[in-house]
Amino acid sequence: MSIKIYHNPRCSKSRQTLQLLEEKGIQPDIIEYLKQPPSKAELESVLSLLDFGPRDLMRKGETIYKELNLKDDTLSDEQLLTTMLNNPILIERPIVLANGKAAIGRPPESVLDIL
Repeated sequence: MSIKIYHNPRCSKSRQTLQLLEEKGIQPDIIEYLKQPPSKAELESVLSLLDFGPRDLMRKGETIYKELNLKDDTLSDEQLLTTMLNNPILIERPIVLANGKAAIGRPPESVLDIL
């Protein structure tokens, strides 16, 4: 079983989620998405698995969210997606992919549902 985690080691929830997986004996493929951002196809796949629109996966508390006025509801999904790809700090974390499903580790235990 291949399990991936889109991880930010500076994020406490991301670290807790990774630790939880490791405690379950799972060694996921770790993708430090700030260093290795997802492709457009990968991000679209994650959104589809989560049944989210781009805005649903955005970190609305990030300074850049406010600076770019991303709460503007006239922005298209394509515009939001492009902005996320160009500014991966906007992508909510951590995201775990397993068994053809995805979950956000907030709280970390929520990823257990897809294992």
